Amino acid sequence: MKKWMYLIFPSVMLAGFLVFYISHKKAAEEKEAKHIAQVAKEKSAAEEKKKAAESKAREDARKRTEERDAEDRKKEEEKAAKQATDDKKVRDATAEYTAKGDAAAKKLAALEADLDRLRKEKDKTSREAFDFAKQVELSRIARRNAELEIQRMTEMVVKRAADSSMTRPPVVPPPPPAKAPAKA
Repeated sequence: MKKWMYLIFPSVMLAGFLVFYISHKKAAEEKEAKHIAQVAKEKSAAEEKKKAAESKAREDARKRTEERDAEDRKKEEEKAAKQATDDKKVRDATAEYTAKGDAAAKKLAALEADLDRLRKEKDKTSREAFDFAKQVELSRIARRNAELEIQRMTEMVVKRAADSSMTRPPVVPPPPPAKAPAKA
């Protein structure tokens, strides 16, 4: 075989390919241009839809945000009003209980002063009662001592009197003998 054949068949085939390629190249370019235009059209339509959806979403989000903000403001106002009411109640209760506490403190001070006075009086009366009881006991002791002294003196006087000759009665003489009775 000849070496030229290795060159001729591929060259003929290349020439046939180029004929088909060039004839279909224009059709492929037109088809590609149509496809690109359609894709661009679809892309622009999708972008318009996307922009419309985004603007609608933004509008909805803005409305929801405004509603949420309005609700939050309303809740905050209600909370602030409730807090103010509670604070006023607490202040009023604090003032009331402070006044009650002051009155109770004054009453307590008066009661403590009265209690101190009563304790002093109790101590004084207890001391007086003790002094009186002491005087009574001393008087009893003095009386008992006086009674014992009287008894001692009485016994001493009785003993001296018993020992004294003046207190002894004279000896009574025996009666004279009686006359004998007559015998009959």
